[in-house]
Amino acid sequence: MTSRRRAATATTALTCGVALLAGAASTGAAAAAASDGGEGDLANKSAQQISDDALHQLVAAKSLRLRTQTSADPTKIDLTLDRAGNCTGAISKGELGSVELVKRGNQVWMKPDAAFWKSQLPGKEGDDAAAKFKDTFLHGTTKDAFLRGLSAACDLKAFQKSAVAPGEPPSGAPSRSPTVTLVKGRPTTHEGARVLPVVKKAEGAVQTLYVAIDGKHYPLKLTAEVDHQTGTILLSNYDTPVSAKTPAPGETADISVLEERLRGPESGSGAGNT
Repeated sequence: MTSRRRAATATTALTCGVALLAGAASTGAAAAAASDGGEGDLANKSAQQISDDALHQLVAAKSLRLRTQTSADPTKIDLTLDRAGNCTGAISKGELGSVELVKRGNQVWMKPDAAFWKSQLPGKEGDDAAAKFKDTFLHGTTKDAFLRGLSAACDLKAFQKSAVAPGEPPSGAPSRSPTVTLVKGRPTTHEGARVLPVVKKAEGAVQTLYVAIDGKHYPLKLTAEVDHQTGTILLSNYDTPVSAKTPAPGETADISVLEERLRGPESGSGAGNT
C-alpha cells in the first residue's frame, strides 16, 4: 500500500546514511602527517590513521546518538540507540509528518503527529485520527511487520557492522585501496568540540569526516556531496545509556488501530472503533 511505503522510507534513509559513513571512514590511502597547528595528538598521524582510529571508536561504542538528513529527501532521523537494540528519539518525513519512537527489547512504541495521520488517511478520516490519537503512543512488538521495519533503525550493532564496508580490513589495520587518498583539513569546531576534518574525494563525490581532537577521537560528523546533493550524519553522546523510560499504559493504544485505518473500511473495523 502506498501510504505504508511512504511511512517506511525513514528506515531506507538510515541505510543510505550508513553507506556514506562506511565510504568515508573505512577507505582510502594514508596521507602525510601535518604539523601541529591545533591538531593536538592527531598532528603526527596521517589522515588514514585518523580515519581508522575514528572507525575503531565507532565500532567499540556501546551506545550513541545518531542524527541524519539529506537534501535529496525530507527524512530526518534523531535516535539514541544501543547495541541491545533499544532506542528513543524521532523520525521525521517533512510535510508527511513525524513519529516519536521508543524501543525496549521487543516492545515498540510510536507516537505519530497530526501531519502523519493526515498524510496517511484521506480527508476527514485523517483529521479525526489526528484528534483522537493526539499524544498517544501506538504500541506493539517486533512481531508486527510495520513496527519491525520502523524500529530496524534502532540496531546499533547493525549500524556498526555496516560502517565496516565488505572487503575492507578491520578497524586499525591499513587500508588496501590504492586508488583513494584521504587528506587532513584545518581544525575547526562542531557543536562546541574541536574537530579535525578528514577529506576524501573520489568519483565525483566529496566526503568529510570530522574527528574529535580532544579526548577519545570519536567521529562526530560526516558530510557527503555528490551530484549536487548533500547528506549529513551527526554522532554524539557516545556510551550514554539509552533511557529505560517507556510510555505508561494510559498513554498507549494498540498498533492495530493504525493498521485497521490504513486498510480502510473494507476491514470491517477501525475508523469507528474506540
